[in-house]
Amino acid sequence: MATMQLLKQNLEDGRAGRPAPAAMWPAANAACTGLQFPLAALDLAALSHNAGSLLRRAAGKPIRVASKSIRSKEVLKAVLAQPGFAGILGFTLPEALWLAHDPSDAFTDIVVAYPTADADAVRALAASASACARVTLMVDSTEQLQWLAATLRGHSPAAPIRLCLDLDASWRPSLGGRTLGHIGVYRSPLRTGADAIAVALAMDAHRNGPEPLFKLVGIMAYEAQVAGLQDTPHTANKVADLAKSAVLTQIQRSSMAEINHRRGNVVAAVRNVAELEFVNGGGTGSLELTTADPSVTELAAGSGLFGPTLFDGYSRFTPAHAVGFAAPVVRRPGPELVTVLGGGWIASGPSGPDRSPVPVHPAGLSLIGTEGPGEVQTPLRGAAAAQLRIGDKVWFRHAKSGEICEHVDALEVLDGGHLQGSIPTYRGEGKAFV
Repeated sequence: MATMQLLKQNLEDGRAGRPAPAAMWPAANAACTGLQFPLAALDLAALSHNAGSLLRRAAGKPIRVASKSIRSKEVLKAVLAQPGFAGILGFTLPEALWLAHDPSDAFTDIVVAYPTADADAVRALAASASACARVTLMVDSTEQLQWLAATLRGHSPAAPIRLCLDLDASWRPSLGGRTLGHIGVYRSPLRTGADAIAVALAMDAHRNGPEPLFKLVGIMAYEAQVAGLQDTPHTANKVADLAKSAVLTQIQRSSMAEINHRRGNVVAAVRNVAELEFVNGGGTGSLELTTADPSVTELAAGSGLFGPTLFDGYSRFTPAHAVGFAAPVVRRPGPELVTVLGGGWIASGPSGPDRSPVPVHPAGLSLIGTEGPGEVQTPLRGAAAAQLRIGDKVWFRHAKSGEICEHVDALEVLDGGHLQGSIPTYRGEGKAFV
């Protein structure tokens, strides 16, 4: 069975039972004997379990797949073929255009999650009627509208440019009318219905002759402080973990109550001036919470399909470990020390131990605090090091989902511990999207 067909079949049939995480890595190690580095593997049973888990948590609302977390066309196609997944949440306009023009016609609804400043890509979008119908751009200010209009001057779009408003979903607790802080990410300046309507109405000022230049079709609000923040951290200090978990749980509960109320008001206000096709919310870490908001028509998730280490500390769900990478042993500095080539695939975000890859096979290896994972070498300590030989593989889990695919040309596909072939990543198809 072809790899692509096998991937789809597993997603259709394998939505029950979480694979034992410890079992994946010895099987991957044996199956990938002789393959060259850099090397990453995708376990189909774990992927299918994770897909089913996301759908159950979404409770009937469609999930738009975050492509930045996957970065493989074949995986995206297989996931989108399953009922309950609908549309792509992209990360750059060049990526969206590449997907929109795919000969398979698998990607017909792509929302670019972040504003663009790529003038060439905007003009390429405008020149294609099919792309204009399939791609939606993100905006959060009149300044962006002015830039888009100026960029399109002399390049009349084949159809109005579809736009989505990005609503700031961060939590700003207050006391006595005084804001006490900002909890969440710094994204959009739009927080109220008045803010959103002002940008929506400003779209009408930009025309393509008698026709509107822009068409507002959606609203997005990503509650990162809930969706992307573990509420049960795991460190050596169990007392501190319990205290931090209690604080995070309360923060997330209060934050969700605030954004659900505010998002509902903003959506109601904007619907007075525009016919919205969708209201997108949430992420892997907040699906069961965001789906309860009646103003939200669809959810977003991507990382939960691969199950990286940053999703190990949630109380509401436990993803299977679907993806890992291997690095070869090249040195032995001491009796219980080995050094692997490379391995320093640090995830984006605030620097710290939680952004480092974690060695998982052979069991019992750990990073060395004074050196950590490096660009050219990563020393590892543990009793298992004594059994390793030059050329043996050490397997790691990455901290974030899609960033692992920045380092490899393909994902080696495992089914039942057997290698079924490989599927290209974006990098393997010669595409790098920033």
